[in-house]
Amino acid sequence: MKPQPAKNTVSSYIIQAQEQELKRIALELHEGVGQTLYSLYTGMQLIETTVDQSMKGYMEDMTQLMEKTIQEVRLLAVELHPPTLTTLGLLSAMKTYLKLYTSTYGIEVEFNVSGDEVDLPEKERITLFRVCQEALNNIAMHADTTQASITFAWKTEGLFISIHDFGKGFEVETAMKQSTGLASMIERMDLIGGSCSISSKVKDGTAIEFSLPL
Repeated sequence: MKPQPAKNTVSSYIIQAQEQELKRIALELHEGVGQTLYSLYTGMQLIETTVDQSMKGYMEDMTQLMEKTIQEVRLLAVELHPPTLTTLGLLSAMKTYLKLYTSTYGIEVEFNVSGDEVDLPEKERITLFRVCQEALNNIAMHADTTQASITFAWKTEGLFISIHDFGKGFEVETAMKQSTGLASMIERMDLIGGSCSISSKVKDGTAIEFSLPL
């Protein structure tokens, strides 16, 4: 009987295949759709300067709508696969993502870093970006807050990431049974030999801790 691959190996293969597809879509969004929208945006700005007063308000509304759409496409492309993650590293990718995140959701994120960044393998970089992304998306969707913080602590023994929000919180045990996002963070960290802990209290915010041995 042919031996079956381990569950973790299968999960790893699936995630890698998904990441390759996300990278391809992100590139098409950025270089295709994004560039086309920007060309339309600059064209509308030019037209806005030439139309009469009766059309000016309408053109201003359309230009603002186009600008908002471009911003959303940029965020989507970065969410799918930030280009700086491969070229400049994890911290640079997070800084780019947080700027777009704040401008899109209106949530101010305090970003703190201690220690010197270590050049991680691509698989680990992608995993850490994804779990941070999932945690931040949960804040935007469920926390009902305008403030959050994220800390990267590079130490000799490992990388430690803390994400805190000051929102309404939740019952962790109940949420773990209902949220695939929370479970996926734990599974992704497990696949790279790391760990994830989640603590929250109703009306008292949420804290998520990731750790990865170096």
